[in-house]
Amino acid sequence: MVRAGLTAERLTRAGAELADEVGFDQVTVSALARQFDVKVASLYSHVKSSQDLKTRIALFALAELADRVAEALAGRAGRDALAAFANAYRYYAKEHPGRYAAARLRLDPETAAASAGVRHAQMTRAILRGYDLSEPDQTHAVRMLGSVFHGYVSLETAGGFDHTPVDPQQSWAWIIDSLDALLRHQAATS
Repeated sequence: MVRAGLTAERLTRAGAELADEVGFDQVTVSALARQFDVKVASLYSHVKSSQDLKTRIALFALAELADRVAEALAGRAGRDALAAFANAYRYYAKEHPGRYAAARLRLDPETAAASAGVRHAQMTRAILRGYDLSEPDQTHAVRMLGSVFHGYVSLETAGGFDHTPVDPQQSWAWIIDSLDALLRHQAATS
């Protein structure tokens, strides 16, 4: 018998919240069953496995993050768009560390193609159109921005900047300014 109120969507949201509390790698069907005070078997009518649950959380996080980024980008261009984009990712990672980790989950190609990950790539390229980059520079820039933003956020959330005399916000602003200057320079020399 299926427990009233339990759905795949509710389990996914609860899994996302649990990921933020204990870490994405600690989210399992068993952990959710304990949270809902039900037997593990009762959850398998909603999710196939812990991997299915993790994939659902990843898709949820990608969609949630894409919505935040789109809202932040609305009406912005150039450096303002770049900063809004970067800040949306950074703040999301700080606010939802487990969900951010979930959004990094490697998805199979079919699932990835149908996910909000496509929206992330489209928004990144929309920002870069403001810099008038042609291919392959645009692809290089997409990879660079993803690497820089993810690298910084990963170091910051892991406490990598806790014992330095320079405020991480100052470094973040410096990075955004430097990326903007680099992208403008690259467009001018292409």
